[in-house]
Amino acid sequence: MLLRQYIPENISAEPRVKVASRVRKNKWCENMNIILLGAPGAGKGTQAAFLKEKYGFVHISTGDIFRANIKGGTPIGKVAKSYIDAGKLVPDEVTCEIVKNRLAEDDAKGGFMLDGFPRNLFQAEELDKFAKIDACVNISVDTALLMDRICGRRVCSCGASYHVSTLGGRTTCEKCGQPLYQRADDNPETVGARLETYNTQTAPLIDYYKAQGKLLTIECGNASPAEVFAMICEKLDNFNK
Repeated sequence: MLLRQYIPENISAEPRVKVASRVRKNKWCENMNIILLGAPGAGKGTQAAFLKEKYGFVHISTGDIFRANIKGGTPIGKVAKSYIDAGKLVPDEVTCEIVKNRLAEDDAKGGFMLDGFPRNLFQAEELDKFAKIDACVNISVDTALLMDRICGRRVCSCGASYHVSTLGGRTTCEKCGQPLYQRADDNPETVGARLETYNTQTAPLIDYYKAQGKLLTIECGNASPAEVFAMICEKLDNFNK
């Protein structure tokens, strides 16, 4: 896939959620390896930050891995860059190798969260060959809400992200004062195509992990980020008891 497709989406400026610092109510969670699954706009990045703060999981984003390998000029990073520069999709085998190398690092041995990987059944099957996955957290959000989140997103060059419904007409970033703008691909046509790709390629992973008894589905509805976080924690804390 193109590099930008590996970069997790931060949909809006979410309210700060207070969480117990690295307190694990369930000892099972101490060395847990989990996957965060959800369509673009589901809020995986937001929930990953909350989960990292509470449970101490290492957050492993494929976007971060690709950027680090390309910037560092690693052999596998050079291979990935050659495809990206040519406007081609990065083969699954290359993506799997990059993730495998990252999971072999010491900080990933005490429990990790994968965000943006696996994206299809081939990647999931390959992942099972080099890592033990304990649970797959599926963040389920209605398609209409996903469209509204992404198409209503406004971002700043400093990295901050907002939703138009929270801006009250403001057009500048409250953090740095720079103008906010809408990304070129945050339009209904492009977003619809991205969601269709997700449903075709990634959604089948729901059945894959359900068959393994590892699927934890969070039906978000109109729940706030804090409420979604509470539901995820309850599922994890009671999982496999």
